[in-house]
Amino acid sequence: MFSEIESTAEQNTARVLASFRTHRVSEALFAGSTGYGYGDRGRDTLDAVFADVFGAQDALVRIGFVSGTHAIACALGAALKPGETLLSCCGTPYDTLHGVIGITGGYPGSLKSRGIDYAQAELITDGRPDEDAIAIALKGNTIGAAFIQRSRGYSQRPALSCADIGGLCTLIKTLRPDVHIVVDNCYGEFVETREPNHCGADLAAGSLIKNPGGGLALTGGYVAGKRELVDAASYMLTAPGIGRECGATLGQLRSLYQGLFTAPHTVAQALKTAVFCAAMLEQAGYETSPRSIERRADIIQSVSFPSPGQLLGFVRGIQSGAPVDSFATPEPWDMPGYDCPVVMAAGAFVQGASIELSCDAPMREPYTAYMQGGLTYEAGKLGVMLGVQALLEP
Repeated sequence: MFSEIESTAEQNTARVLASFRTHRVSEALFAGSTGYGYGDRGRDTLDAVFADVFGAQDALVRIGFVSGTHAIACALGAALKPGETLLSCCGTPYDTLHGVIGITGGYPGSLKSRGIDYAQAELITDGRPDEDAIAIALKGNTIGAAFIQRSRGYSQRPALSCADIGGLCTLIKTLRPDVHIVVDNCYGEFVETREPNHCGADLAAGSLIKNPGGGLALTGGYVAGKRELVDAASYMLTAPGIGRECGATLGQLRSLYQGLFTAPHTVAQALKTAVFCAAMLEQAGYETSPRSIERRADIIQSVSFPSPGQLLGFVRGIQSGAPVDSFATPEPWDMPGYDCPVVMAAGAFVQGASIELSCDAPMREPYTAYMQGGLTYEAGKLGVMLGVQALLEP
């Protein structure tokens, strides 16, 4: 598994470097801007580099995206008009998107408040998308966009590979070429040698404090895809008529470029940490997904425990192995966007950066922890060992 992960990292690094050369990345591009941010060459070049690396016509990379959810919300808003329906192809989306769609909350600005309806195709028994159900749903004339969540979220379904996403894109475009395909790419960037845009997605979106920021980005997100849809997403981010022309970078460009450069290697470190975690917990008799010998489509490793006490022990052990706040004891709390208390180990240099070793879990049955990240395999391995030690201690 490790040699395959390293081969993928090498190919992805070659793609990133080729794009840096093509777009003549230089020291002058790191200067950044203030105020409105007009004429920021470094920002605009970074957009072009991201588009190139992700196989898209265009990209919008901004520190103004406060999270992956924010970037996805802008992508969905760009792909849908009032009177249309959003079709989720992977069952119920991740918890923090419920307010965006309008499943919960009744928030002003949600898709529902804008006159956009919602429908979903349930997963089949093995956790895979139900292509027959998707095909039936696409017969509805109001379907304007199909949403694909690559990662598992807080569920036991497998993450979708780019081949899986490509198959869904082919199905959707064959039946409804007018429907826009939007992919939540969080946790999946650089895990494989292709991205969703390479496979037919019209838009893909994610967070810079996950995979593509390489552990160096301090905040931000991206949307990549068809040019007209990326432009529309920029109006959702700032204001109609302003779009991408504004948005100061405030000295952050160097870390964004360098983070993208290191991202393929950093993702490989996280994947090795996940494989080690799965192998160790399997030896201890716990249920893991994916298994240590399975190929991966995201950086998340889930482990299921028979009791909330064991789950908390593992999460607290992971925290004790963090470089930051190792002395803290994670406690479940009511995080915004979730329907139950969530416990989170996150001793990170960047708050909430899940490309750094972290572990979180909703406090509900089944008691499953979701571990991800690891800037270095050495530190990730030690963190997992401390998690297992805390789990096994009486």
